[in-house]
Amino acid sequence: MPPTSTVDRPSNVSEALARGRLGIPSVIFFVLSAAAPLTVVAGVVTTGYGVVGVTGIPLAFLLVAAVLALFSVGYVAMSRRVENAGAFYAYISRGLGRPVGVGAAWVALIAYNALQVGLYGTIGVAAEPVLDRIFGGHPHWAVVALVAWALVGLLGLLRVDINGLVLAALLIAEIVVILVFDLGQIGNPADGQVSFATFSPDNLFVPGVGAVLVLAILGFVGFESAVVFSEESKDPKRTVPIATYLSVAIIAGLYALSSWTMTVAVGPENIVAEAGEQSVGLIFNLAAAHLGDTAVTIGQVLFLTSVLAAMISFHNTTARYTFALGRERVLPAVFGQTSARTGAPRAASVAQSVLGLVVILVYAVNGWDPVVQLFFWGGTTGGFGVLLLIATTSVAVIAYFARSVGDENLWRRAIAPGLATIALFVIIWLAVSNFANLLGVAPDSTLRWALPAVYPVAALLGIVWGLVLRSNRPDTYARIGLGAASAATTVTPTPPTSVEVTR
Repeated sequence: MPPTSTVDRPSNVSEALARGRLGIPSVIFFVLSAAAPLTVVAGVVTTGYGVVGVTGIPLAFLLVAAVLALFSVGYVAMSRRVENAGAFYAYISRGLGRPVGVGAAWVALIAYNALQVGLYGTIGVAAEPVLDRIFGGHPHWAVVALVAWALVGLLGLLRVDINGLVLAALLIAEIVVILVFDLGQIGNPADGQVSFATFSPDNLFVPGVGAVLVLAILGFVGFESAVVFSEESKDPKRTVPIATYLSVAIIAGLYALSSWTMTVAVGPENIVAEAGEQSVGLIFNLAAAHLGDTAVTIGQVLFLTSVLAAMISFHNTTARYTFALGRERVLPAVFGQTSARTGAPRAASVAQSVLGLVVILVYAVNGWDPVVQLFFWGGTTGGFGVLLLIATTSVAVIAYFARSVGDENLWRRAIAPGLATIALFVIIWLAVSNFANLLGVAPDSTLRWALPAVYPVAALLGIVWGLVLRSNRPDTYARIGLGAASAATTVTPTPPTSVEVTR
């Protein structure tokens, strides 16, 4: 019989997420909510047209979708062998080694927290037109952010399937209104002609194509999170692949359609000027002209809920990354505890909420711009971090299957991941080259290098910590990347009243 030890664990916590609560639709709702379709259509697309000045954005979304579909081939193949809420962290640990995996974990925590907390900077702006219509005025952005913060924090402590139901209701309404807006735009073409010019490669491969591809890939951030919920899925080996592929297809189709119909309504030759002048208001102004004020009001309400839904989704994703690291003792063990009643990673969720509260208060007290300096900079930087993780994971998939082929064919274990890796590193190079444009700062601004440099520094520190664990805490080191199985290797001495587990 293997040696046993005991773990001191309160009766109201466990080290396992709630199993079997999420089906394919629920996981897709989490993924698509993180992608925030209406926020991307109203904000990212108009920014791409108005600021970058490239009209081939519809084609860019389709090209990026093709790259991510290639990446997903190896990604979901590995998901059938590695089930872990840490996702990227676990895959990179298995493929490139535990120290590199810990470095990736540090990058993931920064990136997902930046994405989630950054959304608090725009929730006040999204709420302004809605509150103005209802009350004839609106409070300070921080007040709205704190209300959203409280709601997100509360939902983060509840059962994951309850969060899924909330996201389902918000997301379905959001997609419906986008499609209605699209129908209004395509039904009222400029000069009476429907043009497909924005799908022409000649309108994409021009100066500025790098910035457009990066903006396009930012619109897909969140598609990778299906794996994060694998431990809570009813059938992970089936749920994760289907949810991942469907999410990429739905996001690509919706974004390409919406960005194209926008050009149909104003004319491809006018879209840059109109988007530059009207910005986020362009899609709502078009809706007012084609569908009436009621449609605009509904759209503005759903724009608000789109941001809220993304907050909920990213909060759950971030909390599960933190939980995975706590369970494997890479972070303090308290973060690896879940509520026995709800199955939610409560300590990790509370920690994420505390960070959000601190950021809101610091920005409010100092009077910093919540949209540019929190939402835009945070979202862009967080999205870049996820891009780095996707590319590194693609390399890890190749390395993993080079050692353990299993029943995977050459396409799934090498060719598709290899093609995706090349394309992803090209996009990373373009992102770094265009980071000043993405942030909207001068080419010589310190932020142009400081923000992307956060990630290699974090990765290096994480690798060093992984090597420290290997030397000083071999039991912890052995747990890295094991997922739920890591809880069975706990070797902490405890009083006689504790729970016995197998080492």
